[in-house]
Amino acid sequence: PFYEIVNLNLSKVEGEISWKKKLFFREEYKEDLHVTISEIAKGIKHNERFVIVTDYTTILAIDTKTNDKLDIDLKDLPKHFDFFLPWAGMEKNQHIDENPADVRAAEKMAKLFDTIKKDNPDDSPEFIHGLNVFLSRLLFCFFAEDTHIFQDSQFTNYIDSHTQTDGSDLNTYLDTLFTVLNTPEKERKNLPEYLNTFPYVNGGLFINKLQAPKFSRSSRAAILNSGDQDWSAINPDIFGSMFQAVISVDQRGSLGQHYTSVPNIMKVIEPLFLNELYEEFENANGNQKKLNTLLNRIHKLKIFDPACGSGNFLIIAYKELRILEMKIFKELEKSSYGQISAPFSNVHLSQFYGIEIDDFAGEIAKLALWLAEHQMNVEFFKEFGRTNPTLPLKEAGKIVQGNATRLDWEVVCPKKEGDEIYVLGNPPYLGARMQNSEQKSDMKFVFNNLKGLNNLDYISCWFKKGSDFIINSNSKYAFVTTNSISQGEQVSLLWPNLLVNNLQICFAHQSFKWTNNAKGNAGVTVAIIGIGNNSPNDRIIFNDGLAYSVRNINPYLVSGSNSFIKKRNAPLSLLPEMCFGSMANDGGNLLLSQAEKDSIVNSNPKAEKFIKKLIGSLELIRGINKYCIWIEDKELKNAIQIDEIKQRINSTKKVRLNSKREATQKLADEPYKFGEIRYQKTNSIIVPRVSSERRNYIPLDFLEKDTVISDSALAIYNAKAHHLGIITSRMHMTWMRTVAGRLEERYRYSSTLVYNTFPFPPISTQRKNEITQAVFRILEEREKHPEKTLAQLYDPDKMPDGLREAHRQNDEIIEKCYRSTPFKSDEERLEYLFKLYEQMIAEEKKQGTLFTKEKKTKKKR
Repeated sequence: PFYEIVNLNLSKVEGEISWKKKLFFREEYKEDLHVTISEIAKGIKHNERFVIVTDYTTILAIDTKTNDKLDIDLKDLPKHFDFFLPWAGMEKNQHIDENPADVRAAEKMAKLFDTIKKDNPDDSPEFIHGLNVFLSRLLFCFFAEDTHIFQDSQFTNYIDSHTQTDGSDLNTYLDTLFTVLNTPEKERKNLPEYLNTFPYVNGGLFINKLQAPKFSRSSRAAILNSGDQDWSAINPDIFGSMFQAVISVDQRGSLGQHYTSVPNIMKVIEPLFLNELYEEFENANGNQKKLNTLLNRIHKLKIFDPACGSGNFLIIAYKELRILEMKIFKELEKSSYGQISAPFSNVHLSQFYGIEIDDFAGEIAKLALWLAEHQMNVEFFKEFGRTNPTLPLKEAGKIVQGNATRLDWEVVCPKKEGDEIYVLGNPPYLGARMQNSEQKSDMKFVFNNLKGLNNLDYISCWFKKGSDFIINSNSKYAFVTTNSISQGEQVSLLWPNLLVNNLQICFAHQSFKWTNNAKGNAGVTVAIIGIGNNSPNDRIIFNDGLAYSVRNINPYLVSGSNSFIKKRNAPLSLLPEMCFGSMANDGGNLLLSQAEKDSIVNSNPKAEKFIKKLIGSLELIRGINKYCIWIEDKELKNAIQIDEIKQRINSTKKVRLNSKREATQKLADEPYKFGEIRYQKTNSIIVPRVSSERRNYIPLDFLEKDTVISDSALAIYNAKAHHLGIITSRMHMTWMRTVAGRLEERYRYSSTLVYNTFPFPPISTQRKNEITQAVFRILEEREKHPEKTLAQLYDPDKMPDGLREAHRQNDEIIEKCYRSTPFKSDEERLEYLFKLYEQMIAEEKKQGTLFTKEKKTKKKR
């Protein structure tokens, strides 16, 4: 035979399957299933990913990689299919939960800040800076007395026992204490015992002599109250960012809006470097040489955050490396049968680098790194009975204050040959229209006056400098970013400057909304993009908690070739031209509501011939009736005989003459006409320029020849029914969702970027007829619901079944225009569309033009 069945079962026991790296399965009828699966999981020999036992009534399973467990009735197995998704190459993406202690602690600090400010009504920059430093010192002291850096409750007991209850002398006592904390024990003279027992802190935290603020009875009580909080439970990474928000009252609406949550940080560092390190760890288990090689690698890593804020990314990365280091030490201890001596950690804060424009945030970052180091030293001591001393504090990371767009990153984080460096963070976003003059200057500096840079988001600077930094090195970078840099025209402007010299997107978290446990959850829509030098490894796309392995990730963050879809003035495919609707530029004087139209016609029926129906995006989708005054040159004399119309024409003339734009002033010569006329006296298709992201289909429609399309929508004149079928299809909607820009989260349809670039193959007359019939079915289904607007009909939760089925049939016909085999997913559709786009562009370049373009519509007057 030309094929043979390969037996992959390594087990010789009946009713048992052992499939290397995949599955261990056993039927079990006699023993307790829980005991059986526990014993099997401890002794698996072939790295089976899943262990499954069943008596065909109950099924138990263990994912040996994540240690997740399943214990269900066999009949319920279909409900838990996601447990086994790794078999299909889709990893379950798991992250740790938030710690609400961080929020509570920040809220206490906010109250303390407010109370102290009330006692010290000084808003000068110098005082606020001093108060910020004072609060960071308080934070350290609270943390130190709860984590055995100081004696238990030493700091709050000092205040409680030695200062007046009215707070009058508290500032003097704190000034004295902070001086002591900055003085080595050997240099201290004639100090009372209660002060001398405080340790020497060092590290620069108490080096500057800044006078403590004044206190009252209530502010002294607030400090003691804050001391009651269990500060050992806080995450220094998250708390640092929230602490920043504390000092700015106008930023407090939600403390949670001012930091990147731990799960979202993990979404960056896991695929950037942590997963790879753990994979190496798993492969090195039991091999001392490999384990020591991995240790050496970890001890030489550099982590660099060029927008570090208060250090949350750096701290999480530091903690995770310390955790992995401890696991390696434990494995070394196990594999040497306890013969190796107890270790010390060699993951140092000096491996961590940052740039922060705000000096106070940078200081908080250093403080938070110290706190994190101490927390990890405590964990290390629990495991190994020894650790490096926390005090005196050492250099807390190399945090540089400055503008990251202007600084030379290689000066901040030196890059020598062979260095393994990971650049990461959450840089500032700021859309093109939100940037101030300094930021626009930064953009010009970074991109060297690149054409079109005024349309790029500010975060583009970090991506450009990130690509420049890692070229030809053993380095990668990953940033949290707004999804706009992977949408619309920004793709063709930005990404050809990033994916250079063999740089590729290594992984991407497609658009998601982050939330956290702070009050008023932040709901910003972001993406995460990781970029590195080209490697044979597969790329990973994360979406909805699943991970997909693909050959390549393009700048639209989908599987496919690196296409850069550029604006076009004419369709790539054999489609009629699409243009903007007509713009009135009239101050509202030529536009009429239903009531205004009825009033004019009722008082003078002859006016009806000078009024046309006007439809834009809003009118189409919500079913609003709107009209406009529309007068041909030859009818002007008759039209101005009607007082209401004459008055509106005169008002339009005044509006235009008062404009500062010379072009608008010229339009005052013909005030009875729209400023920009693109209307044609033919039937047309109307396409909204903006539509809700919730809809599966943008609502489109056919219009009669006497209807004017306004400039809030796009128009296709002389359109045929099959054209509507093409652009209302799932193929076109999938293309639109990927390459279009966004207005907030809504789709922003563009003729030049979406319609004109859409790759659609030439089709036969028979196929056109099939599409036409499908379109008629769609329109018939709409007509069955005359009481509903298009907004209601196309609400995905309320769409009538008949209309949904009519669209499905149209989708099926359109997809057969591309290939006979059905597409399995939108990802597959996109991959096909991107390939076809590249082929059509290449063919167009070869031939000069691929298809004959239809006659252009009338442009501006």
